[in-house]
Amino acid sequence: MGRDQWNRQRLLQVSGQYWKSSALHAGVKLGVFTELAHEQLSAEEVSRRLSCDQRAMTMLMNALTAIGLLEKSGPFFNNTKVAQSLLSRNSPDYSGYMVMHHHHLVDSWSRLDEAVKGGKAVRGRVSHDSEEWRENFLMGMFNNAMGIAPAVADIVDLSGREDLLDLGGGPGTYGIHFCLKNLELRATVYDLATTRPFAEKTIQRFGLSDRVHFVPGDYLSDPIPGDYDVAWLSHILHAEGHENCRRIIAKAVSCLRPGGLIMIHEFILNDTKAGPVFPALFSLNMLLGTPEGQSYCERELFDMLTEAGVQDIQRLDFTGPNDSGIVAGLVG
Repeated sequence: MGRDQWNRQRLLQVSGQYWKSSALHAGVKLGVFTELAHEQLSAEEVSRRLSCDQRAMTMLMNALTAIGLLEKSGPFFNNTKVAQSLLSRNSPDYSGYMVMHHHHLVDSWSRLDEAVKGGKAVRGRVSHDSEEWRENFLMGMFNNAMGIAPAVADIVDLSGREDLLDLGGGPGTYGIHFCLKNLELRATVYDLATTRPFAEKTIQRFGLSDRVHFVPGDYLSDPIPGDYDVAWLSHILHAEGHENCRRIIAKAVSCLRPGGLIMIHEFILNDTKAGPVFPALFSLNMLLGTPEGQSYCERELFDMLTEAGVQDIQRLDFTGPNDSGIVAGLVG
């Protein structure tokens, strides 16, 4: 949206946008879309099955119809194609994990003024939180990565390379897809021990338990075992301040063999840091939930790699959803 397109109506639409988000979150949390996965149902029947108030459920389902996620015929409702695909738990494309992750962030975003005034986080880090939060976060990351990883694996030439480190890899989605694309490649997913069940389940799902392994550890405080041809750092630097980013990059570089490739995948700001929109807003999300996290601009990522002794640094010809990008370089 250009700056000249703002007016009173648009301003108030943006101000109240969270009403739509809240209706979506409630529909997913209560399981409305899952109940409608196989049949048309009345609000009365859905409220009965989900143990909800009938009047309130009717209001919610009418609102979900109004915003285009449900369809209504007489007293009966059914999912739209998008809701059927993305919001029913029975669908292989279910995106409700990320929706619920966003739901868990709502309280902290309502306290943004407090975070800006004090300069401190107002929520704990998701990876250290409850089992439900952690599942929604990790599986949401998996769903998002599943839409990106195959394309990334297609554009990155890893021919001749044998060992890849997926640092902070969560469920291991990228390591898995790099191995699917490169049949001689092995991958190590290095992340917190609490992530292990999600990662090993995902690795097994793709039939790669013999080539993709999980190693538990904290990349800030623990050693990273092994040596590698490739280090892949996807969406981990934004949770840290500059000094920890330098430490992480230096540790990754120290694990690489001569000629090794390091790649950083992040939501990348332009060098003014005033855009694009999502990386700029994501910086605020990191303010709310981490001591020093933020989005970084391309120049900052280049400088951190240079400080670690990385050469031939370049921005790859890739733009992912929400303006994610990849910066890569070689170790001498």
